[in-house]
Amino acid sequence: MEQSYWCRHIVVFLLSAWITLSFAQTTPSVRSNPTPTSQTEGPESLKFRLSGFPRKHNEGRIEVFYKGEWGTICDDDFSLANAHVLCRQLGFVSATGWGHSAKYGKGAGKIWLDNVQCSGSERSISVCKSRGWGNSDCTHDEDAGVICKDERLPGFRDSNVIEVQVDENRVEEVRLRPVVKAKRMPITEGVVEVKNKDGWAQVCDSGWTPKNSHVVCGMMGFPHERKVNKNFYKHLRKRSADPKAKVKVTAARLEPNAKTITKTSSKPKPGKSAAAERLYAEQQKNHFLVHSVACLGTEVHLAACPLEFNYGNATETCAGGMPAVVSCVPGPLYTQNNAMKKKLKVSSSVRLKGGVRQSEGRVEVLKGSEWGTVCDDRWNLQSASVVCRELGFGSAKAALTGARMGQGLGPIHMNEVQCSGHERSLWNCRYKNISAEDCKHTEDAAVRCNVPYMGYEKTVRILGGRTRYEGRVEVLHTEINGIQLWGLICGESWGTEEAMVVCRQLGLGYANHGLQETWYWDSSNVTDMVISGVKCTGDEMSLSQCQRHKTVTCQKMAARFAAGVICSETASDLVLNAPLVQQTVYIEDRPLHMLYCAAEEDCLSKSAAKANWPYGHRRLLRFSSQIHNVGRADFRPKAGRHSWVWHACHGHYHSMDIFTHYDLLSANGTKVAEGHKASFCLEDSDCEEGVSKRYECANFGEQGITVGCWDLYRHDIDCQWLDITDVKPGMYILQVVINPNYEVSESDFTNNAMKCNCKYDGNRVWVHNCHIGDAFSEEAERKFEKYPGQLNNQIS
Repeated sequence: MEQSYWCRHIVVFLLSAWITLSFAQTTPSVRSNPTPTSQTEGPESLKFRLSGFPRKHNEGRIEVFYKGEWGTICDDDFSLANAHVLCRQLGFVSATGWGHSAKYGKGAGKIWLDNVQCSGSERSISVCKSRGWGNSDCTHDEDAGVICKDERLPGFRDSNVIEVQVDENRVEEVRLRPVVKAKRMPITEGVVEVKNKDGWAQVCDSGWTPKNSHVVCGMMGFPHERKVNKNFYKHLRKRSADPKAKVKVTAARLEPNAKTITKTSSKPKPGKSAAAERLYAEQQKNHFLVHSVACLGTEVHLAACPLEFNYGNATETCAGGMPAVVSCVPGPLYTQNNAMKKKLKVSSSVRLKGGVRQSEGRVEVLKGSEWGTVCDDRWNLQSASVVCRELGFGSAKAALTGARMGQGLGPIHMNEVQCSGHERSLWNCRYKNISAEDCKHTEDAAVRCNVPYMGYEKTVRILGGRTRYEGRVEVLHTEINGIQLWGLICGESWGTEEAMVVCRQLGLGYANHGLQETWYWDSSNVTDMVISGVKCTGDEMSLSQCQRHKTVTCQKMAARFAAGVICSETASDLVLNAPLVQQTVYIEDRPLHMLYCAAEEDCLSKSAAKANWPYGHRRLLRFSSQIHNVGRADFRPKAGRHSWVWHACHGHYHSMDIFTHYDLLSANGTKVAEGHKASFCLEDSDCEEGVSKRYECANFGEQGITVGCWDLYRHDIDCQWLDITDVKPGMYILQVVINPNYEVSESDFTNNAMKCNCKYDGNRVWVHNCHIGDAFSEEAERKFEKYPGQLNNQIS
């Protein structure tokens, strides 16, 4: 038994290594997966998805995958109980309704189930009463649909995503395979290969158009296509047909406008150039799955284009042609040439927020000088693709609805966006303006874009954790002799920003924690520290892009002091209610005898220590703070309850050292007054409709802020102020920063700061233009910094 166990593990290891080597010089294939999709356990291997139009992410025509084929369910005897069972199998907690008579459009193919009758508690639709699989007297005019409650089952991965749906029996995956060996990633040019149930094959280039290339490049993560240097491939093709000639191709071979420089030897020498050998091998295969392709250029997948297939009885598979070759233009993030980076421009009026990577997030658009969101009504892949290409990425991998990347702030600028797919900008598409009744931020649209394959995940791994989302970080390190080994990272100075990069690099979502000391099981026997002093901004795509020590300097070299991470698919996102600060600000002269507790908790300026206690007073700038969690996970203190600090003076526990910074800045950014606020107690003061409170500080309760709730610190509680006793009259900037030390992970740290213009005349204070740090355009923000201030308390 033991020998068999180890044999299986050896086979798995060798197979993994072979797969890694096989894809070292090939772009990873791109395939389409309808979502939401779930698969039940059992011999049936059932899958479920929502389809149809118009719909949102949590509703649609219900389709079942059974015995290798997708089909629908008839609405005869359909009930809410049936919908409950199906919604749970799709990953939602329950159903709120259902649709009959093909409400979401007519399906195609089989009608798998009819007269379904569930009690509502069943684990699967397959155990409910019905006429049996494939036994139906219905037409697709009677296809049933479901409306699920927009709340996910814990641990269920697929949600709020609309992806491309194509015929998987025709083309499953697409990839680019380079004819010329690529020295650097990404691979931007190569032979188009498609995969179906019989394996990989080529596409005939007869009648191939730039529109076809546009679609393929979009799938590979590139915004644009470029003309292929056909002279280069013609020379290679000629050489592949004449094994006596030897062709040497210079580096100019791939530039479309460059002359191909070749040297042909008249002497018959054995062997060929590597490029010629590859192309020759392609021709010898003579295996063209697709005769012709006729894309419009707006498709997000090659399989969505009209295709003419080659069937086994065809005599000529690609008469006079060769494999289709595509060359793509990478966006600025993936361009190695610095001069080219400057030429490639991306939109300054559209941005993505709240995603794990720069290529995904909530869609925000700039109107006037203020950023706002897009409502998800009619949001689809064509509109999402316009956004993706506009920002320098490929076509859309998914169009997300229901604030899947968190809720935005401020205005909602667009609704019912309808793009053809040809537009250069989302602003060129048709859309409706928003009224207050139309949409809420719970309906903010988001995208996930195709990006070029870079192989980042090959140079780092995490091991020893209880799940694949946590463990000790190990990196691939090249020794002086050129040998590559896996090694550890010194845990000193390791934090959330560094963990964010590792989780992103491995495709594991957001970072929950960056660990400076790990007790994970050592499954790899790696003990050497090979990197120290890692410092990241948190935006990098790979640890290799972060700063580090030139030579390893680590005070604690034991393996347990190596860096570790805990990743998560979701994260919180805290934002401050800026208008409330502006509405509640005032000055109070508070007697010193009432400030002993505040002084104990370091909430006064340093000069207070020299005051004549208990006589005199301190001048305080007071205001209320309402902090909302608009993310997709609860905000919880990093420290467990056992390590919270009890403060007897105020009679509460502090769960974080510093929760917010309060600063008064001069025009040049110098701090003239500062304050900090430990988390007096993080709790749900109130919540949006339909959201229940979870956290309450009373009786040593759990602390945190639930998604959809907020924590209110009223202006009249201790430490909810700035001590401005020593501040001279003048123009200032009031700044509040939440979670300033990145103690707790969030999906977006750029919205954690709030700023206001502040005028103080020695007796009165005027505060105006309060806004979240990135809510305005760059031009408006520059004007804000130079703003001279109000002369009265009236704000026009």
